[in-house]
Amino acid sequence: MSGGSSLFSGFRVLGLYSNHVPHVVRFHKKHREFYLVTAVGKCFHTYNVSRLGIVAVSNSLPDDITCLAADRMLVFAASGRVISAFARNKEVVMCYCGHRQEVRVLLPLGDQLISADSGGDVIVWDVQGGEVYLRLEFDPKTFDVSAMMHPSTYLNKVLLGSSQGALQLWNIKTSKLLFTFPGWAAGVTTLQQSPAVDVVGVGTAAGQIIIHNIRLDETLMIFTQDWGPVSSLAFRTDGPPIVVSSSPQGHIAIWDLEQRQLVAQQRHIHSTAVAATTFLHGEPLLITNGADNGIKVWLFDQEGGEARLLRSRQGHSASPTTIHHHGNNGKNILSAGQDGTLQSFSTVHDRFNKNLGHGSINKKKEHKKKKGLSYEELRLPAITAFSSTATRQSDWDGIVACHRGHLAATTWNYQRCTMGAHHLHPPSPRRDIVATAVEVTSCGNFALIGTSCGRVDIYNLQSGLHRGCYGDDEKAHNGTIQGVATDTLNQLTLTTGCDLLLKFWRFKSRKQEEQLKLNATPAKMMLHRESGMLALALDDFTLLIVDIETRRIVRKFSGHRGNINDMTFSPDGRWLITAAMDCTIRTWDLPTGCLVDCFLVAMAPVSLSMSPTGDFLATAHVDSLGIYLWTNKSLCGPVGLRPLPADYQPSVETLPGVTVDVHEHEMKSEEADDTYKSAQQLGAELVTLSLLPESRWKSLLYLDEIKRRNKPVAPPVTSVAAPFFLPTTPGLTPRFASSTTNEQEAQSKVLRWGSLFQNSEFSSALLSALESGSFEHPLHLLKDCGPAALSIEFTSLTSEGGGANAHLLAFIHMIDSMLSTGRDFDLAHAYLALFLKLHLQSLSQDAPAMAALLRLSSRLEAVWMELRALFDQSLCLLSYTKSALL
Repeated sequence: MSGGSSLFSGFRVLGLYSNHVPHVVRFHKKHREFYLVTAVGKCFHTYNVSRLGIVAVSNSLPDDITCLAADRMLVFAASGRVISAFARNKEVVMCYCGHRQEVRVLLPLGDQLISADSGGDVIVWDVQGGEVYLRLEFDPKTFDVSAMMHPSTYLNKVLLGSSQGALQLWNIKTSKLLFTFPGWAAGVTTLQQSPAVDVVGVGTAAGQIIIHNIRLDETLMIFTQDWGPVSSLAFRTDGPPIVVSSSPQGHIAIWDLEQRQLVAQQRHIHSTAVAATTFLHGEPLLITNGADNGIKVWLFDQEGGEARLLRSRQGHSASPTTIHHHGNNGKNILSAGQDGTLQSFSTVHDRFNKNLGHGSINKKKEHKKKKGLSYEELRLPAITAFSSTATRQSDWDGIVACHRGHLAATTWNYQRCTMGAHHLHPPSPRRDIVATAVEVTSCGNFALIGTSCGRVDIYNLQSGLHRGCYGDDEKAHNGTIQGVATDTLNQLTLTTGCDLLLKFWRFKSRKQEEQLKLNATPAKMMLHRESGMLALALDDFTLLIVDIETRRIVRKFSGHRGNINDMTFSPDGRWLITAAMDCTIRTWDLPTGCLVDCFLVAMAPVSLSMSPTGDFLATAHVDSLGIYLWTNKSLCGPVGLRPLPADYQPSVETLPGVTVDVHEHEMKSEEADDTYKSAQQLGAELVTLSLLPESRWKSLLYLDEIKRRNKPVAPPVTSVAAPFFLPTTPGLTPRFASSTTNEQEAQSKVLRWGSLFQNSEFSSALLSALESGSFEHPLHLLKDCGPAALSIEFTSLTSEGGGANAHLLAFIHMIDSMLSTGRDFDLAHAYLALFLKLHLQSLSQDAPAMAALLRLSSRLEAVWMELRALFDQSLCLLSYTKSALL
């Protein structure tokens, strides 16, 4: 028996932005905006540079992407030996297969694509057809292609760089080697075209930046950076002669080509190697990305030539280990990673993300960085556990964390996004004692810290002062503290340790009241304060549920086949969700004591957290940098949960991917604007109102009163008559007559019979619509008229007004058509009310019109009965909701 999760479905992943693959920058002429493409595993993301908002996510490829390239229409991604061309940043429209080794360099060139693999093959592809236009084979031992570039104004020419140091200029149309550059005794890592024609920048594995003229084969200047190989080069194109080089240590160097000197250097702009640097054309903006899962945009407006960070998207550079929801709205997730950072990810939008930074040993020592104290020596190791509350975060620090191998716990301020003011250092006689558990009370005033020697100390968060410890001999347990918890009212403290005991303490007096003996060593403890249920995960892979009121074990669960890494309660306390090293996520129903949901994931989950609103489950996994969100299906509809058998075999659920925020204004496609257009009618049982202002239809029933109120005091001034030689056509709107009649008819003084009737455009369109059955055109004409014009048009429908009885019948059919489609419901009733007010006496003497009116009356009654039923249902539901809230 097997199946997927019946309770959770994958929604999206947070915190994934970039990896070690160099990014690609594109310019969209229609949008007049730059777009950034970065690789993330098996797919790539597209961001707009103006806001770094994600606009597209590509479909996944079978393997991880190894390199990227882009031209005006397509994005090319190499995955293993296959190159895929993506249109609209999403769909694969062409695959290029022919390489025998992994593709590692791509270069679009007009209608052709040039690719090089690790086996020495360089293939020129026809982009449209996918055929091989040219194949060049190199011996990797003598010329291993490591970089490619198309020199500007060099038609059909490609410059190839090798890891041996030599460069070759090829004509790909004639398949001829034009010139060989001997190189500079170091492997070529990158090639970049400079703003000057014939001049290219060459980065080498020895850290040299060579500015070389390829037409004259003359080296203009050479720079050397001290940080190892040059990972990328970027030339500034908005005026200043600047070139930027990057290194695998995460630093960049800024060089002045006129002064031929180093202008500035900026260290640790990325915590890992800088994958690529790109200057936007004609702008002082530099884009960098790295393997630390970060994208950054730098603005060059500082004195001395340095750049400042303009905007960024930064996730964890190492996998997160502990995640918790912060606050009661469920929109923010605090995450501590192995990279030593504490970050907050928003489930609403990336612009609300926060990076609280790294912990430091002593903030007062940070000014000593320039005195020889290294950057790494100031950092604290990764956070192993933390606790937070939003109750008093506006007044003082609301987050407390303990670090790997350290006794002191650190405080953090969520609103200021910085490390807090206090280091909570429990007294300890030995240096090998470390903090193992931490808890912040629900009031936000106190923090409890458990250590590996069995102490549990309490601190005041406002002042950072020590307020005491639990236990008569200053030891709460005879072993490492595995968990600390406090209830909602700060009356009870619960602790558990490696001595197989669960102890209950009075919070204020710190006196022990009771203890429970456990069957195995506890590994994790979590308290659901609202229900008073305490969950314990033991080393024998079992779970215990303890009621802190009766202080008895009320439930025991078993089924995991690996260490239980984390657990979380649902907001109502009904479910306990656990994650273990057996790669399963299980949901236990506490009232029935049964397993109701279980599913497998590809990577073992290390931490999870249920939203306080119950809408999302957040998980973190081994060797994954993202935080994955799962939708709670029970909030969207009825979910049939039944106890799962003991031999239940769960199936693997695919981890969710990145989704594009539909609230983003930039969600339009780059190649086509796929703007959603609402349907004219949503459903047959519903009605749709017009978008006209109320003054256009609501005042139709009060036209007489409006005319009396707006009656002019002075008589109207007659307009100057048109010259006699400019004939006009009869009608409500005077128009000059076209000279289509012959001269004899124009000179005749005998009037034709039909010229006495002034048929307006609406009257003519109404008769034509009666024959065709489509009333779109006359209705469109009415929508353009004001209340006074509508009154005149409706008056002229009778024979006294110049019309005929057929106009009345056609108008009734138009109203019937509007009611049958359900569109423009407000206009239909307003038009019908004015029409009956003007022509009710004439209609009573016309048998066909009366029959049509009777049919229209029955349709009106049926439509209103349906609407009234929907109104009553909505009002009843609203009243019930209001009474439940009260």
